[in-house]
Amino acid sequence: MAEGRVVDAAGSVTGTVTLPAAIFDATVNQSVMHQALLRQLANARQGTHNTLRRGEVSGGGRKPYRQKGTGRARQGSIRSPQWEGGGIVFGPHPRSYRQDMPRKQRRLALRGALTTRAQSGSVIVLDEFSLETPRTRAVVGLLRAVEAGRRVLLVLGSHNEMLEKSAHNIPEVQVVLANNLSVRDLLAAETVLMTRDAIEHIEEAWS
Repeated sequence: MAEGRVVDAAGSVTGTVTLPAAIFDATVNQSVMHQALLRQLANARQGTHNTLRRGEVSGGGRKPYRQKGTGRARQGSIRSPQWEGGGIVFGPHPRSYRQDMPRKQRRLALRGALTTRAQSGSVIVLDEFSLETPRTRAVVGLLRAVEAGRRVLLVLGSHNEMLEKSAHNIPEVQVVLANNLSVRDLLAAETVLMTRDAIEHIEEAWS
């Protein structure tokens, strides 16, 4: 049974909470998690790289020198691939790297990543955190108190403008909504700080 520490806005531990077993104590399928990670990395690629073929390079319309009598190999254009500044052979061109993955496998991978984080004790539950105005110092104090580490994933169940603005200026903190969780973000984070409504949202969506 997976459990997580419950902390308040000051970072003090106020108790523990039993995490939903269907999400945080699921089967860890590493091959599916690996496939989900590769899919996310591939889908993030823009695919706008481009090289010019021989016919697309400007210039080279005139034969550089006569066909015979020079002792050199015959050449028809200075834009041939063997020339500096010539066309590129088999170079990359714009394309889509998008990969598809069944929804059941995506959810299996996410449950496996959450289970991995829970088993390592990296999941912390934020009980209450309310601010009247954005205060980055308050979030920094919270992270120091819980010894969050250098990479923190803050998961919210719904938008919290003050909390999001407070964490925006902290380089090691990434703020995401529960319905935008990804395997890459979970595996890269040293600490996963989740609000109570985020856990409820995840349980409702993925159980």
